[in-house]
Amino acid sequence: MWGRAEQQDFRSRVRGTLLGSALGDALGAPLAGLSLHAVHEAHGPAGLTAPAPAATPAHGRRSTVTAATQLTLFTVDGLIRAHVRRDTGAWHPPTDVHRAYRRWAATQHDWGPDERREDNGWLANEEWLYARRAPERSCLTGFADDTLATLDTPKNPTARDAAATVRSAPFGLLVGWESALVLQLAVECAVQSHGHPTAYLSAGAFAVIVHGLTRGESLDTALRRALALLTALPGHQPVTDALRRAVAAVTRGAPGPAAVEALSPGDGHGDPGAEDTLAVAVYCALVAEDVPHGLRLAVNHGGDSAAAGALCGALLGALHGETALPGTWLAALEGRATLLELADDFALEMTQGPALHGPSVSAPAWLARYPVPTA
Repeated sequence: MWGRAEQQDFRSRVRGTLLGSALGDALGAPLAGLSLHAVHEAHGPAGLTAPAPAATPAHGRRSTVTAATQLTLFTVDGLIRAHVRRDTGAWHPPTDVHRAYRRWAATQHDWGPDERREDNGWLANEEWLYARRAPERSCLTGFADDTLATLDTPKNPTARDAAATVRSAPFGLLVGWESALVLQLAVECAVQSHGHPTAYLSAGAFAVIVHGLTRGESLDTALRRALALLTALPGHQPVTDALRRAVAAVTRGAPGPAAVEALSPGDGHGDPGAEDTLAVAVYCALVAEDVPHGLRLAVNHGGDSAAAGALCGALLGALHGETALPGTWLAALEGRATLLELADDFALEMTQGPALHGPSVSAPAWLARYPVPTA
């Protein structure tokens, strides 16, 4: 049973994770494709220190998010539906998450919500999501059909960017699950678009770290658990090495762009792997004085700024909760109302699900929000 204080703490961490990820995503988006030198030329020696001004925003306005945030929202939607569908006797979360990603894929080519689709629920009817925000090609191809990939037959086996990792924060919010199962689920869902081991194992490691933080652990403790679980899996070495480099960098001088740049090979033209982007985010979360400081460190480099910002924001949001996030940044964040609504729905499902649906209880409004097939 969840006590009131536990429910409030959990909801704060869920909100913090989703909002923090979106803040980092939006902060880093205008720096896409820029080297560190180009960042400094455009924004001064301190780099980008707040959401981009109106003259240089990503996607036409200030504080807009990318496809990473869109997909994170649909990950949450899929997890809620997986729990609802368990009432039918069916229980296979990767299937429900993949169906959610298919609904996201529809937003990338449809003009707007299709009211004839009975499985849309409320999230896929949010018009602001029907905008293409620089999605990775691996996501577009991975979710182009109903085929469910497996670890043995993954999609896009050479895709090793951080897109699958960034959308995996919600798996870490399943605090009632064991860490090993969280890792397994994140990996099984990552291979739907990213079949390279460094990509799907980075997604699993990230989910495990968020899981520990959401349960109230320190970042050091959550990291140690992720490393312990990874070492039993084939292909883990690049990811575990990257995480260990991030930890070691903490003691090598004052935090700054040079330390961040050393963890990521990106130079504005390169293609850092998911493990390097995760290492940047972990390092920035470890040395962050507060959330804005951590996010500024995470985005001002020549690697994948939006992904690193999103990963760092999720870690700091899970660690400190929503009240640690900068209010002035939140006020301008695109989709903030949707993020809050979905975060609260997730917290409600995880803490009070049996009161919403089950053999003897049915809340029609909830089932209309999260419709599930019977098979």
